[in-house]
Amino acid sequence: MPAPELVDTFGRFHDNLRISVTDRCNIRCFYCMPETEVEFVPRAEVLSFEEIERFARIAARLGVKKLRLTGGEPLLRKDLPVLVKKLSAIDGIEDLAMTTNGVTLASHAQALYDAGLRRINIHLDTLDRERFREITRRDDFHHVMEGIHACLRIGYGPIKINAVAVKDLVEPDIVPLARFGREHGIEVRYIEFMPLDAQGLWLRNKVLLQSEMLEMLAEGIGPLDEIPPQDVRAPATEYHFRDGIGRVGFISSVSRPFCLNCNRLRITADGKLRYCLFAIEETDVKTALRDGSSEEQIVELIRSTVARKWIGHEINTTQFVPPPRPMYSIGG
Repeated sequence: MPAPELVDTFGRFHDNLRISVTDRCNIRCFYCMPETEVEFVPRAEVLSFEEIERFARIAARLGVKKLRLTGGEPLLRKDLPVLVKKLSAIDGIEDLAMTTNGVTLASHAQALYDAGLRRINIHLDTLDRERFREITRRDDFHHVMEGIHACLRIGYGPIKINAVAVKDLVEPDIVPLARFGREHGIEVRYIEFMPLDAQGLWLRNKVLLQSEMLEMLAEGIGPLDEIPPQDVRAPATEYHFRDGIGRVGFISSVSRPFCLNCNRLRITADGKLRYCLFAIEETDVKTALRDGSSEEQIVELIRSTVARKWIGHEINTTQFVPPPRPMYSIGG
């Protein structure tokens, strides 16, 4: 059996794999996708469930303990509970989660729960229907809310909301989202707007920073205190409200990069392994999964990818180059 370790040249241990099951999506958030003429990977190039399961099993033997299903929108992948059941049964996998936009979640939540899914992140930037339509170019706010309440009824936990923070747009939403989270026992995670859109719209002055959001929350609800991290490799900085009701988190890739603690690998829907969300290069593992390559050969592809991992994405330097793929193609 291969030695259970994936350590890069900077001493970072990797035990977290994000698996994109499709690059297709049923909404069109302006900071992620064009509204029309979106090019998707041909279906024949998308990894099968059996290929995903095999890769995840090999990764688990190398010390990967956490899996997260992403897209695109993962619920567009037919029979997703079948994959959830396969992955949740892998020896060594301790945590299986999914990130979804929630549009069709209400009709899938029970089957996914029955298959073994417990942790879920739901993307929602606003509680205002018109602003939701402006951001996503779709009128599906009510469907997302139905999905959230379905997960609450079924017993998912923890449930988290992911909200992308774009300056001069979502300021009215920061406090209402946190209040909604406090009311329902949901942690809201605010994600600083990152340069991953397909249309080149990102500008640094369009990023609503963590410090600004903390000030809004303190003024709108009450004081917050930072929670010491249980795992220093976790991407979010978490805070709890001093009155004891609820918590919020921030993924602050722009203002507080966490690259030096990163423990993540990503595999795209078309079978490319990436050591960073912002990576320029990627490793083709689909070919190895389809041409009869041995486990040892696939292990070497994983190890070589980890060995090449850079120190960080350099968003805040003149050396930064956006990745050639947009977010929906990489996997959230």
